[in-house]
Amino acid sequence: MQQALDILKKYWQHDTFREPQEEIIRSVLDGKDTFALMPTGGGKSVCFQVPAMIKDGLCLVISPLVALMKDQVNNLAKRDIKAIALTGGISTDELSDLLDNCKFGNYKFLYLSPERLQADWVIERIKDLPINLVAVDEAHCVSQWGHDFRPAYLKISALKKHLPHVPFMALTASATQRVQEDIVKQLGLESPALFKKSFARENLAYMVFETEDKLLRIQQILTKNPQPSIIYVRNRKACHDLSGQLQSLGFSATFYHGGLKEKEKEANMQAWMKEKAQVIVATNAFGMGIDKANVRTVIHIQLPENLENYYQEAGRAGRNREKAYGVLLVHPSDINIGKQQFLEVLPDKKFLKEVYNRLNSFLQIAYGEGIDETYPFNFNSFCQQYKLPAAKAYNALQFLDRQGILTLSQQFTEKVTIQFIIPSKEVMRYISLNPADEEMILAILRNYAGVFDMETPLNSTLITKKAKVSEETLTNLLERLAQKGVISYRSSGNDSSITFNEVREDEHTINRISKFLEQQNDIKISQFESVVHFVSDKDTCKSRLILNYFDEKENTDCGICSYCITKNRKPVSPLDSANAILNLLKDTSYNSKQLEELLGLTPQDTVFALQLLMENNRITLNTNNLYTLQ
Repeated sequence: MQQALDILKKYWQHDTFREPQEEIIRSVLDGKDTFALMPTGGGKSVCFQVPAMIKDGLCLVISPLVALMKDQVNNLAKRDIKAIALTGGISTDELSDLLDNCKFGNYKFLYLSPERLQADWVIERIKDLPINLVAVDEAHCVSQWGHDFRPAYLKISALKKHLPHVPFMALTASATQRVQEDIVKQLGLESPALFKKSFARENLAYMVFETEDKLLRIQQILTKNPQPSIIYVRNRKACHDLSGQLQSLGFSATFYHGGLKEKEKEANMQAWMKEKAQVIVATNAFGMGIDKANVRTVIHIQLPENLENYYQEAGRAGRNREKAYGVLLVHPSDINIGKQQFLEVLPDKKFLKEVYNRLNSFLQIAYGEGIDETYPFNFNSFCQQYKLPAAKAYNALQFLDRQGILTLSQQFTEKVTIQFIIPSKEVMRYISLNPADEEMILAILRNYAGVFDMETPLNSTLITKKAKVSEETLTNLLERLAQKGVISYRSSGNDSSITFNEVREDEHTINRISKFLEQQNDIKISQFESVVHFVSDKDTCKSRLILNYFDEKENTDCGICSYCITKNRKPVSPLDSANAILNLLKDTSYNSKQLEELLGLTPQDTVFALQLLMENNRITLNTNNLYTLQ
């Protein structure tokens, strides 16, 4: 293995492998099919990149994530390793030229999506390449029982028949036992060497806190732990809002989401990486390829969709093996909100059929036509025209994309972008002089906190609904404001494009894929129920709940999660609690939840202490439900 260590040191500047990287690399070099289940941060990419560098020829990497492909190609380029990614939007001629480059250009890595394998001519060209290893990343997508199953992955087993002497490697960060077995079967791996790293993170404390005031709790956590932190939120607006609130509280904070321009993404990420910002508030678009060892805290302020995603995101804390925290803040209403966001927007067969038929009508595609055609597509106009609920319709389109029926372009953004370029007081002056425009402008200001600071994508359907005006009225206003120098305004006309990979066949198309839809919906419901169980279970160690979910049986409590700390906490003296409450109330008034969180008491301890103080006439409850000194 000395050669592997030399490669590691030369290109990655590491002297030793992490367990079990060395064993995985040895398996690949011995020509064996290999399955590697390594939780996030375990260094999966090195497991196929190092042996590929040792072997003559080219490593074929199959991945469903364009962002991950681009990130790995860029990282390899920084190490002077030649790699190429065949992502979407590349014409057939250009694709053919790039494959020629792979054959004659001394490349070491070829990244492509599983959908590329749908074209027989691509497989024929790959057969002629000097492939030394096939690495299947995010391999859980090959299993019908895995999250984000993609039928295109099933074509990989056909590729195996064409490359009988080439070792295949499956890699994933999260897969239950059932999914692992299905991956081996679907990829046709032959007596694979199996490597499973434990999901246990001994230094990571999973903390679930019920709270009425999440901002107050975040303030307490960040003050107590001033090291680098990530806060995951659900949408782009929340990124801007929360980072602004944290800045107003004195924290250095930035934000990251998929709607930012590449330059701004990079600037914000570097501000956090270089610790000019303590906190980065982000959607789940953040994290791909991020390797910052000293993240102390990862906070989720809404319920995640599934424990697979939560484990990966929380796992970005504590990679330096020092004590770290994965914090999940839960409000009593969060479970119902989660159901609305994740479950009520799942399309059933009837709705999927409606979206597919409406889409063909919207784009004027005749029955039996449309294959390999690309159409400009405005998602907002589509939903508005047919009165479709946007989130549910988008999920239906994503499902059609994953099934390979169509390809939705990656540039799926709002069609209108604006920024106010005059101060806010001047905007208020404009409103006073133009009262007819007030509702529309106020709707924009209420829904887009960062619209004075940067170019902001505008959901015109949302604004027209809030202001009770037509799309045409809003467009006329934006054009007037731009002419008067109040805003900068760009309209791209269409916010996306759709390429049809099959001819229009209506019932036949939907009937063929509907069984996968029902199965995926059942999986998503089950996954969300597991999240609800994770936050609701008050009698089990949180680390054990995570491990058991991934079929890793553990009977020992971790000793550091929120459950273990509560269980091991010494009984609190009611007198001490009462005195602590009196000290806090000297400065200002608080409700019971605020007192509970500020003092780190249980609800029962707080109620008991408050009753004691009330009975002794030391405190009183005012009309705002705030406790004050008597």
